[in-house]
Amino acid sequence: MRLTEFRELVESQFGAVRASSMLVDHVLTSMGGRTAEQAIEDGVDPRDVWRALCADFDVPRDRW
Repeated sequence: MRLTEFRELVESQFGAVRASSMLVDHVLTSMGGRTAEQAIEDGVDPRDVWRALCADFDVPRDRW
């Protein structure tokens, strides 16, 4: 998954304001206690970060 697609998915699911906040504020325990931005900067595939966000926020599986 490309980073632009990841950002589009996050914004469409959570809204632009909430998305920008959650990417830098929400800690993903499944990503070793990193935020989404930190995980991506560390080289984690954006698709894996997207799935971690979906799991944490109970996004329906068909949107993963």
